[in-house]
Amino acid sequence: MDNELSLERNKCFRRFFPSEERVKAVDEYANFSLKIGPFSNPDRIAAMCDTDPRKWWAVYGSGAQLLQKLAFKVLGQPSSSSRCERNWSTYSFIHSLRMNKLNPKRAEDLVFIHNNLRLLSRNSAQYEDENTMMWDVGGDQFASLEDVGVLEFANLSLDEPDLERVFFSEDVAPVEDASTTI
Repeated sequence: MDNELSLERNKCFRRFFPSEERVKAVDEYANFSLKIGPFSNPDRIAAMCDTDPRKWWAVYGSGAQLLQKLAFKVLGQPSSSSRCERNWSTYSFIHSLRMNKLNPKRAEDLVFIHNNLRLLSRNSAQYEDENTMMWDVGGDQFASLEDVGVLEFANLSLDEPDLERVFFSEDVAPVEDASTTI
């Protein structure tokens, strides 16, 4: 088994179980992973591949009540891509029109720093009082870059009279269509 996976599993056990229950939970996990004791039944082992994990723990997990309880907590959490989308939003915020010359590694580092500062700011009293949401992407998406939003959201078209006045003086004669002059 992967060492990192084993370390993370142990962290999870420390978080969910008090020390006296943790010893029993580790024993239940050993029985589960080695397929011994209550998990040695061939029908239970075969059902692991065919049954929905939540249903499997409901039907076959009664021999390891602590592990079953943890499995229901883990499997009961809805999966979501919102954290990934938040990272992508932060990346697009950092790698905007004004800062598009950043190399990918530098932008990735800035996203990492931005997310950590956002998390740290949530521990402050100022955040608790809701006086600031400075590091939350979305509410202040362009606040730190001032007018970059104008360029990002402008819908430019050649048929815009307001834009034509900006770029050309009003006294310029209209240009004839090239297809009619040939």
